[in-house]
Amino acid sequence: MKKTFTHQLLYLLACSTLVIACKSKGNNASSKTGWKYNDKYNGGFQVNKKVKPGPGPGLIAIEGGTFVMGGTLNQDLAYEYDNTRRRVTVPSFYMDETEVSNVDWLEYMYWIRRNFPDDKEAYYNSLPDTLVWRKPLSYNEPYVDNYLRHPAFQDYPVVGVSWEQANAYCEWRTDRVNEQILRDRGALLDYKSLAGGGKGKSGGATTVASTGTQEPFNTDIYLNGQYRGEGIDGKKMPKDLNPAATAANSGAKGGSKGPTRTVRLEDGVLKQPYRLPTEAEWEYAALGLIGNTEYENIADSKIYPWSGLGVRSNKKKTRGMILANFKRGEGDNMGTGGYLNDKADITAPVKAYMPNDFGLYNMAGNVNEWVEDTYRKLSFEDFEDFSPFRGNQYVNKRLEDKDKGTYAKDKYGRPIKDPAKSPRKQKWAELNNGAPDSSAANTAAPASAIAGKPYNPDFRGEKDTVNANLYGYTTLVNDRSKVYKGGSWNDRAYWLNPATRRFMQQDETSAELGFRCAMTLVGAPEISSKGKPQFKQPASKAPKKVR
Repeated sequence: MKKTFTHQLLYLLACSTLVIACKSKGNNASSKTGWKYNDKYNGGFQVNKKVKPGPGPGLIAIEGGTFVMGGTLNQDLAYEYDNTRRRVTVPSFYMDETEVSNVDWLEYMYWIRRNFPDDKEAYYNSLPDTLVWRKPLSYNEPYVDNYLRHPAFQDYPVVGVSWEQANAYCEWRTDRVNEQILRDRGALLDYKSLAGGGKGKSGGATTVASTGTQEPFNTDIYLNGQYRGEGIDGKKMPKDLNPAATAANSGAKGGSKGPTRTVRLEDGVLKQPYRLPTEAEWEYAALGLIGNTEYENIADSKIYPWSGLGVRSNKKKTRGMILANFKRGEGDNMGTGGYLNDKADITAPVKAYMPNDFGLYNMAGNVNEWVEDTYRKLSFEDFEDFSPFRGNQYVNKRLEDKDKGTYAKDKYGRPIKDPAKSPRKQKWAELNNGAPDSSAANTAAPASAIAGKPYNPDFRGEKDTVNANLYGYTTLVNDRSKVYKGGSWNDRAYWLNPATRRFMQQDETSAELGFRCAMTLVGAPEISSKGKPQFKQPASKAPKKVR
């Protein structure tokens, strides 16, 4: 009996292997040309297995969908009328589980000081404004010195960070995460070897063979093939199947057999850029309607990121406790001594209180959070209904050598970006010579124009007549005004509603304002298909051979 079962099991495994092999074989050739993929004798066109990348470190998947933006704002106490209800669709994305904390920011500052020890400006620009704690008639001076650096506050949200600084952190985080991935895979030199094998040699920035200078890893520069060479290439770089590639010009090192190459975006290895969430993404994620939805039916609406109309817990063990860190009333920041209701006088740890139905902490209270959008009072009139966002400022990476296609870099090894010159892909002659487009279809207007008007790559003020020169005289709004949301430790309960919105200038800071990062999700928007009806996708078939 046992022997028979063993034979059956082996037979099933063999059949499964055969099916997998057949399917794999079917995906190894083009269904349109019949040319084989991943064949060094057939041109070497490489196609990797289709993957759906997971979230980067610290992120949680947020399944998108439709919702009524501004729909939870049942009272407009300030009579702003700046978030009138409109139905929109938010694509699926990733979002930080928590706000960025002090220890996260200290890691960022330390990296800058270690890699650019002589660049005092770079380190100074990364410093949060700790003076935001100072008030003329409050004794907050201890927070000026201690809040950022003392280990007692290490898991508290970083504050005093401007919108500009938050974006710089997102860019830095993108490069550090992708660098870690590549070093772990062996596509880049591992950290121990980079540091001289623990023999006291400093690591971090590496010497780029093409320039001979010390430069840190940058994702865009790496993907463009400009970050490689001795002291950079790892021992497990991907094989280059291009017949024209040779080990000598591909950087094969450490026993690699045959030509190698850098990781490409097509490999599905690198993460999408970290960034600030859009206002629509933030409001959708904070509301967390997924916990109140079944078969597209929303059972109960919400005012806050939790269910119910109040701000206190109704669960037996935590009944009556405040569900967020906010100011209950004038002079009441934490409750009564002996029973501190929200257990926080200023900010609280980033994992304090209960997460919402998406698993996100402190989407109400603790600190307000920057979002990517430029503020306009009537944005809801202009928004697209799919992935609404106001703040588009299109840029192109500057080419240093047009023949080689290399990017120009700043002193930190990042690509220099210029305002976009055209609303479409330029023709080769335009790109290389700056020559105007002479085709018959475009003789009436230059290539950089739309409907005969000069092309403007900055769409933040589209359909808005606000003049930046009048800022401070007739309006406090201009293209540097950025939205923040969520309420803080020093705000009343009204501001905990995800639909409320305020703005500050992008270079201003506050002790009540922090941020968290987001990331675009690529591929199918459905996070989990378990228990949901699905259309069966046919397996790919290999093209038939014609004899």
